[in-house]
Amino acid sequence: MPNDPADSAPGEPGSPAPPARRVTVRRRGPLLMEGPVEVELEDGTTVRSDRFRVALCTCRRSRRYPWCDTSHRRRADPSR
Repeated sequence: MPNDPADSAPGEPGSPAPPARRVTVRRRGPLLMEGPVEVELEDGTTVRSDRFRVALCTCRRSRRYPWCDTSHRRRADPSR
């Protein structure tokens, strides 16, 4: 059967959509993402994490960027 969706590669017309990844946005915190994930950095390199949940740094203070190391906690304004 030529138009059988089971025979299509992912991303081809007629193929089932891959399951959606959940991303959780935290105010003044990292983006929490269901893993595994691959992240393409500005310089074109790709880093991967196979963890079931990944914290992506949004403040750029992490020494392990793009992974969050909770550096945002030490520098956050406590009055907010």
